[in-house]
Amino acid sequence: MTRIFRRVAALRCWRRSLVGDVGFVPTMGALHRGHGSLMERARRENRYVIVSIFVNPMQFGPQEDFHRYPRTWEADVQLCQSLGVDAIFAPLPAEVVPSFRVVPPPEMVQVLCGPHRPGHFEGVCTIVLQLLNIVQPDRVYLGQKDGQQVAIVARMVEEFHLPVQVVRCPTVREASGLALSSRNRYLQGEEQRVATLLYQALALAVKEFEGGERSVGNLIKSMENFLRPYPQLRLQYIECVDLETLTPLDVIMDGMTAMLAIAGYVGNTRLIDNVLLQKRRPIVAIDGPAGAGKSTVAKLVAEKLGLVYLDTGAMYRAITWSVLQAGIDLEDKSAIVELASNLNLRVTSDAQIFVNGENVTQVIRQQAVTAAVSTVAAIPEVRAILVKEQQALGKAGGVVMEGRDIGTHVFPQAEVKIFLTASVAERARRRQRDLQQRQLEVPDLAEIQKSIEERDYKDMHRPISPLRQAEDAIRIDTDGMTIEEVVDKIISLWQERL
Repeated sequence: MTRIFRRVAALRCWRRSLVGDVGFVPTMGALHRGHGSLMERARRENRYVIVSIFVNPMQFGPQEDFHRYPRTWEADVQLCQSLGVDAIFAPLPAEVVPSFRVVPPPEMVQVLCGPHRPGHFEGVCTIVLQLLNIVQPDRVYLGQKDGQQVAIVARMVEEFHLPVQVVRCPTVREASGLALSSRNRYLQGEEQRVATLLYQALALAVKEFEGGERSVGNLIKSMENFLRPYPQLRLQYIECVDLETLTPLDVIMDGMTAMLAIAGYVGNTRLIDNVLLQKRRPIVAIDGPAGAGKSTVAKLVAEKLGLVYLDTGAMYRAITWSVLQAGIDLEDKSAIVELASNLNLRVTSDAQIFVNGENVTQVIRQQAVTAAVSTVAAIPEVRAILVKEQQALGKAGGVVMEGRDIGTHVFPQAEVKIFLTASVAERARRRQRDLQQRQLEVPDLAEIQKSIEERDYKDMHRPISPLRQAEDAIRIDTDGMTIEEVVDKIISLWQERL
């Protein structure tokens, strides 16, 4: 049953009773399939899902459409119920509209929609911050169609140190390419066809970019030339900015992710859209449970494809080894985070890992580290530190990464995603052989198997980035397969995809 709350106190009372992670989808109602895709993803990734429905008066200008903005309460509730939403928060304005505003960084509102909608993003940030404070979600889901809003909210979350992950979700489109929007229902007759010109212009730029064009000026000129014969579309702007910082770009360099955005009026309806332009070498993400052979396989795949191997699991092991060396109690999470925040961690292209200048590549494979790494990796702040580092290392692409949540969290945009697994018995045997070959202490096989089962349980039930297979990942069960067979299969998948 979907609960409906209008009072902050009631929602907070219910929220305190929840055990498990919470996904949050903030909306202004008039819900459509785009909103539905956000709810569906939140449903897959969280135990509870909360949707807010609130037409925010603070983000509308004096001449904008606040009073005529579509309100479809009954249909909205039905959609939420059909998608398994646990609660709808539809607050009274007096409950959530404060007497002050949150002011975004000036450089982030001097581009795209900012100059054309003064005060808009102040209103957005103020109410989003208010909602995040009230709902206290683990993840908030935002659509890329409002790319500037996503970037500004992500910056706000980062700089205010809010304990929530901003999940950027792809734009959902009509078959014609038109980005879904609550304002599309304003479009009448021929206006619906004219509205598709925004995406057609963007698609033209994407084609030119894929053909090698890197000059932003040339891409924009092509779009303007395409739209010139259509006076029914009153162009407001075409701009290209960095996806995260919103810094204007003149040239799209390799390793960058650019957002090419457009806005215009069709009749009295203002529409926006954007596409992402990115040129980098492909990424291979290999996820799976401990002991499935991810590290060995990833190294060989990287070697054969001429890519860089990045052992993300080794990064967690390095922090865990440092914790044990410092004699920190594994229950003292704050001390572990303090240590992790001050470590100088370096990973080389040949898979060597250094902590404060010391090569720890071999010592982090000790059984004591193996037994403790899951506990350290489960600390959200530790994960945040390393995810940021991993994303920086892989930003330019050309890497093979392995871990537990590479394809689902660290690099969900990876071109090739593999979920590598094996039975517990098989993984225990492999672990025993590995320890023997390294001439390290070798526990009894049953002890190793028990340790793997315990770690599997922890990894699958942790509140932050639990072990799970990405929807678009290929599952490979390696029982009975040689390492060479597994590597060949992944390379074959690479060739098929790319």
